[in-house]
Amino acid sequence: MADKLKFALALALLAAGVVGFYLLSEQPLVLRVLSVLLGVAAGIAVAWFSVPGRRFVEFAREAVVETKKVVWPSRKETVQTTGLVFAFVVVMAIFLWLTDKSLEWVLYDLVLGWK
Repeated sequence: MADKLKFALALALLAAGVVGFYLLSEQPLVLRVLSVLLGVAAGIAVAWFSVPGRRFVEFAREAVVETKKVVWPSRKETVQTTGLVFAFVVVMAIFLWLTDKSLEWVLYDLVLGWK
């Protein structure tokens, strides 16, 4: 129950920062942005001390470790794959355009006789 209250408080602090941004509409932009940043920081600080917050931090750390294990493609492989995707898109666009024009010709010129 305490964790739910901490999480609710964290959300309330986050919302308070956003509301402060709009309530301080007459103030300089620096103060408005600072209001949001303080709300986010306070929300994170409160959430940090809850069990779900600690689980999230652990999950994020594990995600970073798993990301480091991934073999990312080289620049050359990325450019080649992107080129293939673009070429496929162009070919499909031409195919669909030809199909559309063929059906248009069959329906309007041959079947209906609208020239």
